[in-house]
This record gives sequence, structure tokens and C-alpha cells, in this order.
Amino acid sequence: MKSSIKTSGLLCLAALGLFLAPWSASAQTYPSKPITVVVPFPAGGPSDVVARIVTEHMSRTLGQSMVIENVGGAGGTLGSGRVASADPDGYMLLAGSMGSHVAAPVLTPNLKYDAAKDFVAVGITAHAPAAIVAKKDIPANNLKEFVAYLKANGDKVKQAHGGIGSSSHMACLMFTAEIGVKPSLVAYRGTGPAMNDLIGGHVDFICEQVVSVVSQVSGGSVKAFGVSASERLSAIKDVPTAKEGGVNYQMSIWSGIFAPKGTPADVVNKLAAALDKALDDPAVQKRMQDLGGSIPKKAERNPAAFEKIVSAERDRWNPILKEASAKTK
Repeated sequence: MKSSIKTSGLLCLAALGLFLAPWSASAQTYPSKPITVVVPFPAGGPSDVVARIVTEHMSRTLGQSMVIENVGGAGGTLGSGRVASADPDGYMLLAGSMGSHVAAPVLTPNLKYDAAKDFVAVGITAHAPAAIVAKKDIPANNLKEFVAYLKANGDKVKQAHGGIGSSSHMACLMFTAEIGVKPSLVAYRGTGPAMNDLIGGHVDFICEQVVSVVSQVSGGSVKAFGVSASERLSAIKDVPTAKEGGVNYQMSIWSGIFAPKGTPADVVNKLAAALDKALDDPAVQKRMQDLGGSIPKKAERNPAAFEKIVSAERDRWNPILKEASAKTK
């Protein structure tokens, strides 16, 4: 009897080993092919810029290329939905943001994914304040004059954004609600196309992450009236904070990498370690700083810590977004 029980136990252990072997082998060999990173906006926007900086370094650590695929539309929700429904094997990731995981669930009707349940956090990639920028010929020289211009012209002013729920929509929603104006909203498939039209003078202003507007501000193709940071940024040190201009407008927009729910923990941890190494690299840190962004603190970067940040941001911003959205309708 004892021999039978022992044999049965050994068979069970062997079967369990066969069951777990593919997962263990997969984790050990991952990645064995290129990894697709979906940026849910057109090229040139903040999510795209940050994703390209960090994945370039991560690919060297992982020994496989990380291919950026821009899937724009619907304020970033089309690309996010695609990743949510992808195979959870670590070969399709999302370069997500506050737009895809905090704003979109509140502001986008009939969302095709559950931001809280359909993803697993890999790690945070950057923090960045927003900048209030306008076309060159706008008749204002500082934030106070610009606010007065917005109040005087109301819905004649065209405010661009990268789609409902995008960071640019979210950032301007906060700004216009704070000053009590309701401009006409012009939606685009991402920040890149919106900025092109702003430079061309087809729209009047936009609020967007500093990382995607520094070159335009520095080059003089747009006017910058303020940033949502607590202090001036070295990348555009001549641009005052919104508070200096008399507007209580402070926010920091984060971005990060997510995988589909069900992705093996060891695969997630391998990706997170590669991201952490990228963010420790002085060259990556300088590129972020030069664009007006900041590197997340070490304690924020692991998957569990990032998941807590995302959850806390939902709790913090959901009522604010609902109230601000109601004020602008």
C-alpha cells in the first residue's frame, strides 16, 4: 500500500512538472522574438517620444528588438483595447498613460476595455507637467492676458486635443474648468496632428505634456504661456509656472508600460527589470530632462508600486474629471 501511495505521489509530481515546464521554459527563453509596443497615438506625441526612449535601451538589455506600433484613434482607446485583448505572452505591450488608464474610463462612452482589470502593470516610465501653448499670432503676451483673451472670446476660440480621454484633453479640461471658460474643442487622432495644425494657425491652443512641445516652444513656432509644474523647468526656463500667472493649475502626467492581464509574472518582472535599468541610464535621464520630463523614483518603478500609483490616480482624478467635464458641457 505504501509503495502504491509513493508511486502515485511521484506520478502526480511528474505530471505537475510536465504541466509547469512550458511556463518555466517560456520564462527562461523570453523574449525569443521581437516585442511589439503599441503606442495608442500617432508618432510624435508624448507617449510615442517616451516609449521610444526607454524601449531603445530595454531592447539591448533583453536582446530582442522592441518595435513601436502607432495605433491612433479614439483618444488612445483603440490601441489600448487592442493590447487588452492580445495574447498574454509578453510579446504585445502598451505604452499607456493617464489618458488611457485614468481619463478614458471616465470620459469615453462605451469603452472597449476595463482599465482596472484588463492589464497588468509593468512599470512607470516618466512624469511630465503640461504646458499651455498657443499659435504664434494669438494676441496675448503672458498667461494673464491669455486668460483674458479666452474669457472675452468664449467658444470662438478653438482648443485642440488628441482625442477624448487623451492627456491633452485631460490637461486642458483641468485648465479651462479652473478659469471658467468653454472654448470650442477640436479633436485629433493624437498630439502630432494637433500640433501641426496649431503651428499652421488652424487652431488656437492646446495643453499637452511638456515632452512633446519643448522643441516647438524653443524654436518659436508656438507661444507658451505656462506650465503646470510647481517650479520652472530647465528645458524651457523662460516659461513661467501657471501659478506665477495667477492660475491654480498644477498637475503631473505619468506614462508607463502595461501588459495584457494573465501575462506570466516572471515575464512581467523581466520586462520591469529591463525598464528599471533603462531609467538608471544617465543618457536616458538626460534625454528625459532635456524634454522637460522627469525620471520616476526608484521605489515607484516595480510592477506592484506602479499598480498602486495607477489605482490611487483613478481614485484621485475620477471625481475631478467628472466635475470638470460637467462644467464644460
